[in-house]
Parts: sequence; structure tokens; C-alpha cells
Amino acid sequence: MPLFGALEAGGTKMVCAVGDEQGNILERISLPTRTPEETVPDMLDFYRGKNLAAMGIGCFGPVDLDRSSPTYGSILATPKLSWRNYPIVQRFEEALGLPVGFDTDVNAAALGEAVWGCTQAVENSIYITVGTGVGVGVIIGGKPYHGMSHPEAGHIFIDRHPDDPMEQGICPYHPNCLEGLASGPSIERRWGKKAQELSDRPEVWALEAFYVAQAVCNYMLTLAPERIILGGGVMHQEQMLPLVREEVRRQLGGYLQGRAIDDLESYIVPISLHDNQGVMGAVKLAMNALPA
Repeated sequence: MPLFGALEAGGTKMVCAVGDEQGNILERISLPTRTPEETVPDMLDFYRGKNLAAMGIGCFGPVDLDRSSPTYGSILATPKLSWRNYPIVQRFEEALGLPVGFDTDVNAAALGEAVWGCTQAVENSIYITVGTGVGVGVIIGGKPYHGMSHPEAGHIFIDRHPDDPMEQGICPYHPNCLEGLASGPSIERRWGKKAQELSDRPEVWALEAFYVAQAVCNYMLTLAPERIILGGGVMHQEQMLPLVREEVRRQLGGYLQGRAIDDLESYIVPISLHDNQGVMGAVKLAMNALPA
């Protein structure tokens, strides 16, 4: 049975794994994300000698996914300056001599859920992660969506709540985008404590649900996904999913109708792969990179 290398490349940690074509993760390690010069050799050492058929990388972005571009497979204008313009796909291809599948980390997570998780039964879905940043992976027709580039739906512009004690979001690019108003660091900036220390503060989560639900409504109205997954560290707060569903229903104001709206508990759902969706999606990227 062929084995596949899988890398979930995050801004904080690199999860290196080996999986099989059923999506089983057979081996994994986690390394802190330092500079490329410090981090990449350790990652390559993990994959060497494992008789892999191909490699898949789901990477923090923005990244260049245009195969006709001279910078295809590179990380672009990331805030992590040492990784800016780093040709990660080329480095892995050269060092390992393997075909490499490549996508964003959130598209990889969305793909993992679509192939082996809670969106297997639908063709069109989105995966939203709300944590240190906010990212959105989009699956259309069973495949990750790419257009002009890849979706950057964590930066959609949303209306600020009139009672928000923070005057504007923390994103350095946009005063009122989703990431700037709803990410974990924005919660800490607004309330002076980390999200996990605020579990008993209902006003914190009512405001957070207002922002996340507003984004969910926008995605429903533009992409009409058949199912929406909410993940990431902020969504580990058990009160969040019910609050988001309630806010979505309120904000839609009865405009959308149908089975999904009647059963939001089955439409807006948590992750189902125990935080393995990213590396499992990277396994699928590796499988897709094999020559036909």
C-alpha cells in the first residue's frame, strides 16, 4: 500500500505526518515554526527514508497556486517575514524527489473533511477556522476552489457591533474585517485576557457569535454551501456553536428557507476528524499529485 507524506504548515507549528490512501495517519510529529533555514531541514529529515509515493502540503498563506506562475508553490506576502516569497514546493520537490500537491492550510482541512469527514455526503461545503487567524476553505464540486487566487474569506468586511468596546479590528490591512474583529488575538485585545480565560463571560461570546454568524450569513448568501464546518481554537468554546446558529437565524431574518435553515444543527457543524483534518487533507493532496 503506498504511503504519502503530509505537511500541515502553520504559522505557529508544522505538523509532519505519514498517511495511507484511506486517510489513516500512521506517524506524525509537530515542530515549531521558526525560520525556513531552521525549520525546513528538520521537516525534510522526518520524511526521508519513508518510501513515500508523493507529498502533500497545506500551507499558511497567502500562497501562489497558479501553476503557470513563475512563483507557483511559494508563500507570498505573509506577516511571517522570514517565509515571505519562500518556494516551499520547489524545496520539497528537489530534496525528496517526489511529486508535491499544494494548497492552503484551510483548503486542505476542508478537503480532509470532504473526503473522510462530515462533508462526505455533499459536493459543496466550506470550512471556517477561527483561531489565531481566520481562514475559510471552500470545496465546490468536491474539489478545493481556486479562482484569481485562493479564497481569503477571513478578510471579508463586516459591520462592527455598536456595543463593541474595541474601536476597530486588529488587522493591519483592514479596520473591520472578520479576522481583525473575531480572531483569538482580537478577543484578547478587546477584553484583556485570552479566550480560554473568558469562558464565564457571556458578553464575550455573544459578541463573538455576532461576528462569526455575520460572516456565515455572507457565505450562505454568496456560495450557498450545502454544509458549513466551524473549527479552530475559538470554536473550542462549547457555547459558541449554539450561539452562532441562533445568530445566523436571527440575522437572516427569514430570507432563506429550506431544509438547511430548518435544521441548523446539521447544517452548521463542528469538525469531525479530531483536529486531523489538515494533515488528512494533505494526504489527499499528495494522492492527487500522483501522475494519472
